[in-house]
Amino acid sequence: MRPLTIVLLVVLVVLIVAVVALYFIGKKAEKKQAEQQEQIDAMKQTVSMLVIDKKRMKLKESGLPAMVIEQTPKLMRGAKVPVVKAKVGPQIMTMICDEKIFDQVPVKKEVKATVSGIYITGVKGLHGQTQAAPKKKKGFFARTMESLQEKAGAKPVK
Repeated sequence: MRPLTIVLLVVLVVLIVAVVALYFIGKKAEKKQAEQQEQIDAMKQTVSMLVIDKKRMKLKESGLPAMVIEQTPKLMRGAKVPVVKAKVGPQIMTMICDEKIFDQVPVKKEVKATVSGIYITGVKGLHGQTQAAPKKKKGFFARTMESLQEKAGAKPVK
């Protein structure tokens, strides 16, 4: 056999082993995530709160209790997380918000939030509707494409 064929076979075998390993690791992570979601759903409760501020900040700088920061993996302590500072009853608390609903949380408004511990999983407006996030501005490329399509008489691509 030629050396090129041997090298290609070795690379192919390594790739197959990597794909199989990633498959099993993904299955394990999926089961773990399902268990965690089950626990969050079991502990959730609805709370009325006044949202004071919201930011994406590093876990170390977020102002969360030291016990929470100690329990997180070391790699995640430097990652930015969505943090909401809210007044729940007479107490001002720092909470972690779900990434999916972070943009829907209105600032300086009273909301009914679904909370599980210090984790906010859902938000509904208490007085009126919660405002959706403002639409992003179109980039230079998108604006240029749209104007060129208008000049050419074509329908704009959405």
